[in-house]
This record gives sequence, structure tokens and C-alpha cells, in this order.
Amino acid sequence: MKRSEINSAIKWAEGLCRKHHITLPFFASLPANKEEFLKPSRVNIVKTMLGWDVSDFGGNDFERLGAVLFTVRNGSVKEAGVGTPYAEKYIFLKDGLEQEIPLHYHNEKTEDIINRAGGVFCCQLAAKGEDGKPDFTKPVRVLRDGEYYDAAPGEIIEISTGNSITLERGVYHRFFAKTGCGDLVIGEVSKINDDNTDNVFAVVRERFCGIEEDEPPYRLLVNEYTK
Repeated sequence: MKRSEINSAIKWAEGLCRKHHITLPFFASLPANKEEFLKPSRVNIVKTMLGWDVSDFGGNDFERLGAVLFTVRNGSVKEAGVGTPYAEKYIFLKDGLEQEIPLHYHNEKTEDIINRAGGVFCCQLAAKGEDGKPDFTKPVRVLRDGEYYDAAPGEIIEISTGNSITLERGVYHRFFAKTGCGDLVIGEVSKINDDNTDNVFAVVRERFCGIEEDEPPYRLLVNEYTK
């Protein structure tokens, strides 16, 4: 992705937060200066990758394949006692362009995905076949706000504001905002995770994209703190 595209996406997400009266923690607005993040008092921010995350998943078409994410809290899967024993994120998706987070599952993470504000959250599920690939011939049982729900094969579940879905590890899923219903703010509450290792995509994808530096960074991304 171009740095200008990343900068624009973060500014858009910040505007969406203001619109819905969501206030992010102080490190969301730190200058794009590595020294700010490498202060000894902020070691947990760096080690658990808290902050901004923008990716097109290597598809070079951010308007249709990609998302802005912000990790509020997380723990380390490598170092005991670092961070928190749980994780929380915000995910920002645009309406009207079919922008999506592509089909994937997690090796370790179980997560609650919550429609926090804005549009209608769409989630498509698939079972993981014996070959590890998505199997759209089988139903998938999930929890929706504590209630069991049996999703038909390939069903797209629509989740309105305030409601959520629980995704167990090994369940394939993809997210997008329903067209015509508004930009979407999703919340994620989960087990701690390492985004470098825990995402398995149905089609080979890059979790963190390369950056073409066409202008100075507005905010640093979580994978840039120690580069």
C-alpha cells in the first residue's frame, strides 16, 4: 500500500470514532516517531503490538479487500506477564465498496465480534475441512450473544448494532459491511493473539502489507515500532 493511502485510512477511522463518540487511548495519537514508542514505560505497547494496523492483505485493492484495525489491549503469547490475559480491538470497514476482511480462521484465538456502531455487520462462516480448506457443505454452530445458532452452509449472518457472534478457533470467517447501511465500527474481544502467526487464510494472503513511501507517515503501524 502507499503511505498516503494508509494515512488517509487512519484519518477516516479517526473521523468515524468522533462521529460515534468513541475515544481511543493516548497511544492512538502519538506522533509517527519510533522514539515515542520505545520509551521504557511503553514496552507493553510494543511487545503486544497495540495501536494502528492497516492492511490490504496483499491484494493491492484496499477499497475492496482490507480494513483499518486498532488494538486497544493484548498480551504476549511468548512472554508470560507481558500485557493482559485478553485482547480487544476495533475494526473499521467502509460501506458501499464491499470492503472485506477475507476468509480465514485462527489457530488459537477464540473471539467475540461485536457490532459497535454504524452499519450492519455481515459475517460469512465455513467449517474447516479435513484438508484444512473451507467446507461450504456443512452447517456451522456458533453462539450469538449466548444463544446457539446453526448457520446454514455458506450463510451470511447479518448482525445489527449491539449484537455479536462468538467465533471458535478453526472456524473460517469473513467480514464486511452491508451495502447501503453505513460505515461500520466492529469490536473484537478475544484471547490474546499474535497476528504474525495466528491467521490462516483460505487463499494465501499477507497479514501485514508492504508500504510504498510516497509521503511522511501520519501514525506508525504496529508492525513498524521496531523496524
